[in-house]
Amino acid sequence: MRVAVVGVTGMVGEVMRKVLTERNFPISEFIPVASERSVGKEIAFNGHKYTIVGLETAVALRPDIAIFSAGGGTALEWAPKFAAVGTTVIDNSSAWRMDPSKKLVVPEINASSLTTDDKIIANPNCSTIQMVMALAPLHEKYKIKRIVVSTYQSVSGTGVKAVQQLENETNGKKGEMAYPYPINRNALPHCDVFQENGYTKEEMKLVKETQKILEDDSIKVTATAVRIPTAGGHSESVNVEFENDFELSEVRKLLSETDGVVVQDNPDVNLYPMPIYAHDKDDVFVGRLRRDESQPNTLNMWIVSDNLRKGAATNAVQIAEYLVANKLVQAQLVS
Repeated sequence: MRVAVVGVTGMVGEVMRKVLTERNFPISEFIPVASERSVGKEIAFNGHKYTIVGLETAVALRPDIAIFSAGGGTALEWAPKFAAVGTTVIDNSSAWRMDPSKKLVVPEINASSLTTDDKIIANPNCSTIQMVMALAPLHEKYKIKRIVVSTYQSVSGTGVKAVQQLENETNGKKGEMAYPYPINRNALPHCDVFQENGYTKEEMKLVKETQKILEDDSIKVTATAVRIPTAGGHSESVNVEFENDFELSEVRKLLSETDGVVVQDNPDVNLYPMPIYAHDKDDVFVGRLRRDESQPNTLNMWIVSDNLRKGAATNAVQIAEYLVANKLVQAQLVS
């Protein structure tokens, strides 16, 4: 495969390179793509040096797969241009997620819906990915009625500027602010921009993307997204009401048997998911499993995952792996 990574110099782009190498993705030619200010610079990948190219050059090279992590505006403008020359695009931005003509894919859940006609494929939001990974097997068994989710999201989800802000504040230094307030020793109930309904864009992603991935618009979702001073890893408190009752032992068994999910749930020895456990791992960790004793058929759970890996880069690479394994993308002949 001839693979382009668009946004290769960013935080997610850096993790993309790492994940592609770790998973031995079959690459015959690597095409690093970034903004004009980075064009011509060298970047390392899998033990070799590559020269960064711009978007026009990358389109002309007609890669077989282009993995985007370059923002919504770039994806809206350039993904169709890549698709027009036969490239299959996997986009990590929010640009195409709610487009009814585009698939929104978590491979363990709905990769089987992909076909050779899907030339632009959307990668879900990081918080949505980890939540639906844990909820999909439970929805199939018990049918979800309503989800109440509160997220505790790391600064890495905002980007390098936010990580630097936290580091500066931790070390007592002044610097550029990614947030309207200090993040060190603080919690900001403000992820992304506020919408007319009073929710943030991040909160509404959890609502709409969950319904689309699970293919069930009847699922009611309400969310509160909070930014906390952790460097990596998103955590979620999830309260889920089912139509059918459940046994906690069966819930644990279902989750334990789900590919990509690890159950860490033993309060007797203080075992529960935390960002420090999830760091640099591709699994979604689930714990604090318990009944909501205030109403029937309702489960409380705590879900943690590395937002830059399964929440972004790894999920995108897994989509690419599925496409190659199922011959939905084949190497183009390039003259």
